Amino acid sequence: MKPIGLAVVGAGYWGPNLVRTAQATPALRLEWLCDLDEDRARAVLGPYTTVQATSSYQRVLDDPRVGAVAIATPAATHFDLVRAALEAGKHVLVEKPLTPSAAESAKLVELAARSGLVLMCDHTYCYTPAVRKIRELIRGGEIGDVQFVDSVRINLGLVQPDVDVLWDLAPHDLSILDHVLPDGVGVEAVAARGSDPIDAGRLCVAHLTAELTTGVMAHIHVNWLSPTKIRTTVIGGSRRTIVWDDLNPVQRLAVYDRGVDLAPAGSLGPDERREALISYRVGDVLVPALPEREALREVMAELAAAITEGRPAVTDGRSGLRVVAQLEAATRSVSTGGALVPVQDVIGEKIIGENVTEENA
Repeated sequence: MKPIGLAVVGAGYWGPNLVRTAQATPALRLEWLCDLDEDRARAVLGPYTTVQATSSYQRVLDDPRVGAVAIATPAATHFDLVRAALEAGKHVLVEKPLTPSAAESAKLVELAARSGLVLMCDHTYCYTPAVRKIRELIRGGEIGDVQFVDSVRINLGLVQPDVDVLWDLAPHDLSILDHVLPDGVGVEAVAARGSDPIDAGRLCVAHLTAELTTGVMAHIHVNWLSPTKIRTTVIGGSRRTIVWDDLNPVQRLAVYDRGVDLAPAGSLGPDERREALISYRVGDVLVPALPEREALREVMAELAAAITEGRPAVTDGRSGLRVVAQLEAATRSVSTGGALVPVQDVIGEKIIGENVTEENA
């Protein structure tokens, strides 16, 4: 089939990666790189290229060869850029977060659905072999019922000028959680606390707790100030526990047959039951073999496939909306000293129900 014409908007930190992977995706044909600094766009493309550079977004949208736009600009610009692209009849891939507010995200999701266009969020981690395997293990019942989630995403810098550490790093963990949880399970409420010990004017350290619809608690720690970089997630199940260490190339993923079992209570009395109920299980450790694939190339392939097949992308606009709603709930929680904020207070119970059902169908 004829490749889909693509324009990348933004030649800063992430844009060059989109350019590179788009050019390596046979189903896409890169036509434009658009940036307010046209010289920077030309520098990214290099001297030997047929891709055009421009500082005019309207020129990109007016080009009939362009079927899709990939947006890698600051979050504050996303709403206007995505809306303009959708109104011009273009499919859209947008960097995280979808927008700075759930209300804006909901408008874009509605516009894309009404226009019959693909709105996809670049939740890159959801396309890594490790997260795909985690999704398979959880949804296939290999670990049993999810009992807890603990995630640590900390490093030294970069302190962002426009967002705090929650909006910078937590979207990764929240999008992963949204992607791997079983059908019908989602985040019901969020509590968060944070601090700014270096007087940067925004949170640099934060702890977020997400309460799932099953009552399970998921804990996420994000931090810009740690001298060591840690990327670990532990997902405990009633049968097995997954440990994901994204910085360990030798054992990136491990599945532990270890945990706590509840013995049958039988006819024991309350006091006897408390003592006899718990037993500990120590079994084998399985290290799944993971293929070596670049996640961003998988993102580009999914964008092309969703457009060609006329279906929602795996990380569609609704998943982006759910993540933004959780981030907004976390921000509200921080402002109230860490109170638990229901996500439905942010985007409405009706929208959440529709999203969970449609995403998991």
